Amino acid sequence: MFGVTDLATYVLGTIAIILLPGPNSLYVLSVAAQRGVKKGYQGACGIFLGDFILMVLSATGVAGVLKANPGLFFVLKYAGAAYLAWVGIQMLIGAYKRLRHPQGLAEVAASKVDSSDPFRKALVISLLNPKAILFFLSFFIQFVDPGYPHPVLTFAVLGAIVQTFSALYLTAVIFIGVRVADEFRRRQRLAASMSGGVGAMFIGFGAKLATASMN
Repeated sequence: MFGVTDLATYVLGTIAIILLPGPNSLYVLSVAAQRGVKKGYQGACGIFLGDFILMVLSATGVAGVLKANPGLFFVLKYAGAAYLAWVGIQMLIGAYKRLRHPQGLAEVAASKVDSSDPFRKALVISLLNPKAILFFLSFFIQFVDPGYPHPVLTFAVLGAIVQTFSALYLTAVIFIGVRVADEFRRRQRLAASMSGGVGAMFIGFGAKLATASMN
C-alpha cells in the first residue's frame, strides 16, 4: 500500500525503536523537568525537524553518497560522537557540582539544563542521534518498494508514521518530566544522580555513534 512493502512490520518496528531510550527523548525529558512544558515542546519540535531532515536525506540517497565516500562518513561520525560526548560531560559536571553543593547551587542547577534555545539544541542532538541515523539510513529505506511509481508518497507515508508515534511518545515524556520536577527540586541529590546518569548515557551514545558503520 502506497509503495510500503510491509506496513505492519514497519509500524511495529518503528514503535519498538522509538520506545528505546535515546538522546532525543532524554534531552526532552530533562528540559521538561527543569524548564516546563513549553520548553519541553520547543525541544520536541527540534527533534521533529531533525528527524524530517534525516528522512529527506535518506530519500535523496545520501546513504549511498556516504557509502561511496568513507572519509566524509568518518568525519561526520566522529564530529557527532564528540558533540554527544561533550553534552554528556557537561551534564556530569553539573551533577558533580550539585552533589558537592546541594543547597548553594540548587537554584543555579535548576535553571542550567542549558541556557541556549532548546529547539536548536534538540535539532543538533537529533541530527547526531545514532539511533535516528541508523533508523533512517538503514531500517527506514528497507520498506520502500523501488518499483512504486510515486516514491515521494511512500516516503511521506513512512515519515508521517514515524512523526506521529514520536509526537505521542515525546508528549508523554514531557508530562512525565513535569510531574517529577517537583520531586527533584525537593531532593537535590536524586536530581543530581539522574542528571549524572543521563550525562553518562550521552557519552555512551557518542561512543555508539563512533563505532557505527554504514553496513
